[in-house]
Amino acid sequence: MAAEPRYVVAIDNGSQSVKVLVVDAHGEVHASAQRPLRATVSPAPGQVVHPGDDVWDTIAVTTREALARFSGDPAHLVGVGLCTIRFCRALLGDDGRLVEPLLSWMDERVSRPHVDDPRVRWVTTSSGYVTLRLTGGHRDSAANQQGVWPVDQETWRWSDDPAAYESTGMRREQLFGLVEPGALLGAVTPSAAAETGLPEGLPVYATGNDKAVEALGAGVRGDDVLLSLGTYIAAMTTGSEPHSDTDAYWVNFGARPGLYLYESDGIRRGMWTVTWWRQLLEHGEPIAEEELNAGAAAVPPGSGGLHAVLDWLAPTGAPYRRGALLGFDGSQGRYHVHRAILESIAVTMRGHVDALEGALGRSAGELVVSGGGSRSELVMRILAAVFERPVRRTRLTDAAGMGAAICALVGAGVHPDWDAAIDATVRVADRFEPDPDWVDAYRAVRARHARLPEHLDPLFRALAEETAD
Repeated sequence: MAAEPRYVVAIDNGSQSVKVLVVDAHGEVHASAQRPLRATVSPAPGQVVHPGDDVWDTIAVTTREALARFSGDPAHLVGVGLCTIRFCRALLGDDGRLVEPLLSWMDERVSRPHVDDPRVRWVTTSSGYVTLRLTGGHRDSAANQQGVWPVDQETWRWSDDPAAYESTGMRREQLFGLVEPGALLGAVTPSAAAETGLPEGLPVYATGNDKAVEALGAGVRGDDVLLSLGTYIAAMTTGSEPHSDTDAYWVNFGARPGLYLYESDGIRRGMWTVTWWRQLLEHGEPIAEEELNAGAAAVPPGSGGLHAVLDWLAPTGAPYRRGALLGFDGSQGRYHVHRAILESIAVTMRGHVDALEGALGRSAGELVVSGGGSRSELVMRILAAVFERPVRRTRLTDAAGMGAAICALVGAGVHPDWDAAIDATVRVADRFEPDPDWVDAYRAVRARHARLPEHLDPLFRALAEETAD
């Protein structure tokens, strides 16, 4: 007699959208839904928030939509894996509701200590807030405490050092309890069940910060390096050391207990820039990204001499920088610009990955690529040529969703351990080998791109000084 199927609901709340999957023990997706978040707003200079209660509202409606498409027996659902945006900050009143909209990771306040506010009873992350809405409990994933939080990087618990609370402006009684990835956060309450369509009493399991969960869902183990093509683009690998002694990478919590994510420098508005360019072209008529990719594929490597500098949101180490497009001579069009943006993403991240691997003294044979950008064959071909190594993508582009599912599958006991869960659910879709002609062309592009800061930085510094005056 065949065993009854078991399914988990994976919630992946990213910076631009919410995706929800219903996944079985073998990593097959039986239902899904995706909804965009509303655009963030800036109520004051340096402040960026998710308007209203948009993150929860979008999670609720997207989950309800995914479950409505699920043709299986809801009684076979065994858990929820919850993954949300890292670096966010939720300020809650006594009733557990937001006293102001959720602070985005782009908000300057999340990089500074919390300022005491008599309205605020609880200070938590996006995952802590959504957990409260789902379960009614004040618990959160230890692996999503990225940024200014009084957390002990070695123990995955709140610090015992009073100085940690003084430096973050937070009091211990304002913080939720912490659990490790795969551990139980609580169970879906009747009110949350009514809003989301999830069965009442369904267990909710912790995951980690969204990049760590994405690495887990992409099957990153050992020396693998993942390139995450999201709103924020970064490269990452895993290890067991909780601290870094180099600026080539920083360390945050992994999505498996005891493992850490080593993360390179990144592009703060990465695939966002691709969306920005497409929207500029629309003029009321939607333009599919597939159309831009097809047109850009006919443009030779180098984009007719165009270069993109992807500092639309400046890196923290060089706040004066701005985005730029350089090299126009009248021969280029929309497809050249699109390709120049894709090439700049690849070239910029090649430099960051070289620094990461050099500092660790190791190199991956292949590059794993995830995120929406990995759906593009052109993007994968450019990456293979720029990195001069094979690149591969997984069967499911939503690696964070699969990572959230893996956490729930382990938490619910469907698989005995993390490696067994990865082996059962993660599969490679295809590989791309470097084109030798493109490799040669991109070596020249990389050399020119490396010289741009020495010419642009003085201009951007001067612009920043003029703006400050």
